[in-house]
Amino acid sequence: MNRAELADFLRRGRARLAPSDVGLPLGARRRTPGLRREEVAQLAALSVDYYTRLEQSRGPRPSRQTLTALGRALRLTADERDHLFHLAGEEPPRRETASTHVSPGLMLILDRLDDTPAQVVTDCGEVLAQNAMARALTLDVMSRPRRERNLVRRYFLDPAARTLFPEEDRPDHARAQVANLRAVTAARPDDPEPAALVAELRSGSEEFARLWDAHEVSLRHKATKRFLHPLVGLLDLDCEVLLSHEHHQLLVVHTARPGTDTHERLRLLRVVGLQDFAPGGVGAGGD
Repeated sequence: MNRAELADFLRRGRARLAPSDVGLPLGARRRTPGLRREEVAQLAALSVDYYTRLEQSRGPRPSRQTLTALGRALRLTADERDHLFHLAGEEPPRRETASTHVSPGLMLILDRLDDTPAQVVTDCGEVLAQNAMARALTLDVMSRPRRERNLVRRYFLDPAARTLFPEEDRPDHARAQVANLRAVTAARPDDPEPAALVAELRSGSEEFARLWDAHEVSLRHKATKRFLHPLVGLLDLDCEVLLSHEHHQLLVVHTARPGTDTHERLRLLRVVGLQDFAPGGVGAGGD
C-alpha cells in the first residue's frame, strides 16, 4: 500500500469536485475549492475521522468495499478506480463481468434528479447507487452489506422487503423479478454471478423455485409500480428504466404524474422523508 500516493490521489480527487457535481447544496462560503472531507465521508458512508486519516497518510489499509465507495463518492472513471485500488495494494475488480462501478456520467444524471426517486442497479438487481429520494422511498440500501443490496435476493429471502408493496401486487412483482433474472442468466452464460444467485434462491425460496421452473422471460421495462410508504401512504409511480449496455447497469427512475394524489405525496416525501439524510445526519432499498 502506497499511503502517500493514496493520500495525494484522494486529496486531488476531492479538490476537483464542487458540491453541485455530487448533488449536494453549496452551503456556506468556502475558503478552498472542492468538497470538504466530511462531504466525501458522507458520500462514501465513512466516518470523517477514518477518511481524514487516509488523506493524512496514516490510515489503515482500506477494504475493497471502502475503495469502491470512495470511487463512487469521488466520481472516478473506471481507470481512476483501478488506480485507486492499485495504490491501496488491491487488485482492481475484473471488467469482463458485470461492473459494479457506476460511470461518472451516470452518477451525474443521478445527482441531478433531486425531486424524484432514482437509483442505479445491475441487471441482476444489485443496488449500486441511490439518490436521497430513493433512500426516502425505500430506505438506504447502500448502508447495508453488499449481500443485502440485491433486490431479488431481499425480495425472496427477507419478508420485510415485501412490505414496500401492496399485498395484491406482490405475486406479479415476484414473477417480474424471476423473469428478468431468467433473461439475464441466459444472456451471460459465462458469468458466475447470475447462476450463483439463481442457485441460492432456488434452494432458499420455494416460491422462487416454482416461478423459475415456469420459465417466463422478460427484461425490465417501463411499468407502473405501487409503493406503500409508512409516512405518506400509497404511491402510484411510473417506472422508467434507462439501460447502460456496456456495464449491464440500469438507471431506474420513479415519477408521479402532475396533478395526481401521488404527485402531492411525493412532494411531501421530499420534505419529511429527507430529514434523516440531510448533511451531518445519518442515512437510513426496491426498484
